[in-house]
Amino acid sequence: MNALGFALIAALGNLAGGYAVVHRERRSLAVIHLFVAFSAGFMLAVALLEVAPEAIGRGRNAPAFILAGYLAVHLAQHVFAPHFHFGEETHSISAGEGMTALLGLLLHTFFDGVAIASGFTVSSRLGVLLFLAVVLQRCLEGAAMASVMLAGGQGRRRALGAAALLGLATVLGVVLTEASRPLVEHGLAISAGVTIYVAASNLVPEFQRRGGWQMPASFFAGAGAFFVTRLLVS
Repeated sequence: MNALGFALIAALGNLAGGYAVVHRERRSLAVIHLFVAFSAGFMLAVALLEVAPEAIGRGRNAPAFILAGYLAVHLAQHVFAPHFHFGEETHSISAGEGMTALLGLLLHTFFDGVAIASGFTVSSRLGVLLFLAVVLQRCLEGAAMASVMLAGGQGRRRALGAAALLGLATVLGVVLTEASRPLVEHGLAISAGVTIYVAASNLVPEFQRRGGWQMPASFFAGAGAFFVTRLLVS
């Protein structure tokens, strides 16, 4: 299977998360929340131990692009869309705030596609690791986006459509990376910054405020699962 096939699988995760919110599948949402801490640990490990070192080894300007990826997601999600967070939205917001949240998350999911495609340009092993880092958070993204749209007064169909758009952005990221020389050269470094931001600045605060021992345990389990997965895919 190539990068585009993996991106399509990741896109289905967005739809699953959106469906759980639209149809009020509370059990499904509870399971999704359990993956928040686990995926944060796995993503941080992939970004810091695989993606960033590989990107730095491929070009001396890579640290600047890693920082650029980190700052770009912060700009999109918390400057242009200040009310966005990765949990389920429970407060009413305006339709405009819902649209800005969608635009911010589209940038993030686009670079998820860039990450998958860039990983496969290096090796199948790195491509699979990046795919797993992306797909672990996909249900959560779809759930967050659908809940934001519903809180903004949009109907169920539009909420599910917004979740589907996130998946399409990932597919577009793969297609453009394979056709664009700048993204081939710098996409891996940008993806490292994006992944670090989502894991450390989005997901970690989300599970920290929930309390209990299960979340920290899942976080460390996610980091540990990276090492097991790296051995398996090698």
